[in-house]
Amino acid sequence: MSIAITADNVLVKPAPPPHSAVAACFLAGVCTYLNMYCTQPLLPYLQRVYDASEIEVSMTVSATILAVALVAPFVGLMAESIGRKKVIVPCLYALTVPTMLVATSHTLKQLIFWRFMQGIFVPGVVCVIMAYICEEFAGAHVGKAMSAYISGSVLGGFGGRYISGLIAQHFRWEHAFIVIGFINLAGAVVVQHALPKPKHFVRATNLRNSLVEMLHHLHNPRLLAVYGMAFAVLFSLVGAFTYANFHLALPPYYLNSADLGSVFFVYLLGVAITPMSGRFLDRYGMRRTAVVAFAFIMVGLLLTLSRPLPIIIAGLALFSSGVFIFQAVGTVQTGIVAGRARSSAAGLYVTFYYIGGSLGAIVTGWAWAADAWHGCVWLLMGVGVLALGLGFESSRKIVANPQRAAAQAN
Repeated sequence: MSIAITADNVLVKPAPPPHSAVAACFLAGVCTYLNMYCTQPLLPYLQRVYDASEIEVSMTVSATILAVALVAPFVGLMAESIGRKKVIVPCLYALTVPTMLVATSHTLKQLIFWRFMQGIFVPGVVCVIMAYICEEFAGAHVGKAMSAYISGSVLGGFGGRYISGLIAQHFRWEHAFIVIGFINLAGAVVVQHALPKPKHFVRATNLRNSLVEMLHHLHNPRLLAVYGMAFAVLFSLVGAFTYANFHLALPPYYLNSADLGSVFFVYLLGVAITPMSGRFLDRYGMRRTAVVAFAFIMVGLLLTLSRPLPIIIAGLALFSSGVFIFQAVGTVQTGIVAGRARSSAAGLYVTFYYIGGSLGAIVTGWAWAADAWHGCVWLLMGVGVLALGLGFESSRKIVANPQRAAAQAN
């Protein structure tokens, strides 16, 4: 528990953060993730509108994720220099512009361009607000604020997909981005006024040292294994939920955009699974937790090969739960394995994570072209095996003196 000592040597507990501050963290998560994956339930519809292939329209998903991956490390360094809130709030406002301009797209290339521009501004919230929470919410209150942000992220991820699918089905698909843009703008106004001014931010005086530490992380084999696991995790999640839309839009299901948006209700399991997986990780360790996540992913993917729609939905729910558990493992492992300069280590984790998501939308398309949904499932199961292996590699024990260890073994 965090405490403060006054001049009279009186121990004082820090005051809990105002509810408005916690709500601002929640809303920042909602607004940011409303934009990230909102074209997923629209993919079969956009394929018909633009007479494009599955891989071509999947670029409307991967372009946003790729932009996040490219910008994330540099946004983190910028926030170290000018301050957290001075990055978070402007990025929320700026995100509104390309979101609404998506609605002006007359060609698929224009749509992909504006989706990429959306991704440029996402890291200003995603990568910076976690550092803000750790600095500004004292002691035991960090968990409350961080949980609010993560819950907002999960709700935003679901809401963006559901809103876009519902509006596209009953109105025009372009209207979905106008609605999301206005929600984003309103959220930016609230966050600007409700998020407290930083009191504990310390400006970085030597960015060169930050870059050196970042390069040091890239020479750590165990940390590279964590990054590889992060890559595999979002690769699987984006690949599965991108091409499941095409699978369920075909016979015998014929799901429309609103129906496909409703499928993402399974994402709301993340609100419950994330804290549960954290407690399991604390009690049973990284390797057992990774095995549980792997089992969920494998069983979930196999269930999606069945014909009844309810079983497919159950399989997607089980699969996404396994991914959420793997995400918890990767986040914890990053801090443990890095040891120092954890902020730059986390920034690199985000980069590898979103590069995986970007490629997941494209590479899984090759499997779809080869053998439709069956091809996707076999590919994603292989990626799950890779994630488990990398997870085990990241947790292997380091032998300080190999010669001595060999002598003891003999």
